[in-house]
Amino acid sequence: MELFQYGDPNASAVLIQPVDDRDLAGIAQEAAEIRKLTDTPFCLKAVRVQRWNHELSPWEAPAVFGSEPFGGGAQETLSGIRHLAADPDKSCYIGGYSLAGLFALWAVYQTDLFRGAAAASPSVWFPDFTGYMQQHRIRCPQVYLSLGDRESRTKNAVMATVGDKIREAYALLNEQGVRCELEWNPGNHFRDAELRTAKAFAWLLRGQ
Repeated sequence: MELFQYGDPNASAVLIQPVDDRDLAGIAQEAAEIRKLTDTPFCLKAVRVQRWNHELSPWEAPAVFGSEPFGGGAQETLSGIRHLAADPDKSCYIGGYSLAGLFALWAVYQTDLFRGAAAASPSVWFPDFTGYMQQHRIRCPQVYLSLGDRESRTKNAVMATVGDKIREAYALLNEQGVRCELEWNPGNHFRDAELRTAKAFAWLLRGQ
């Protein structure tokens, strides 16, 4: 895995984010936005993902858009980034945008290494994911969720469920006593990804 670091490498707060090339193009802006939103020093560790649909999906699922199915490689990806959160003297958070946001939310059901999940516009439409949340116990104390207020306005029947699914996820987390925020942002899925992710991480940092 290829790693890119931003912020203070000695900070006690570590933000871990799977990214693709599009995310990398805006990651410096994201780090700058986080600094604007919180005074907490942080080190943002961006991990480049090569096969997005495979490496970030928690289990196999048919293609929802395009022709590429979901490969269920999230467990392998999580195993590869665990070492980034292994320092007991650091407060580590995991987050991401879109499918990486879903991965972050799934990851905090697998391990207690992370103090929070920053799930910005997460792909909670992913088949059976909220059902998984119902059946399992989360292992971190705080979760930030967000969605664009136009994201559910799509002709894709699976992706159109995202608004209802994120409300369901938010309700489930509240039932479990998790400190949780659900923020609605203006626009569709492709608007202000860097700012949305920055707001997600900053919210977690302010709550530590």
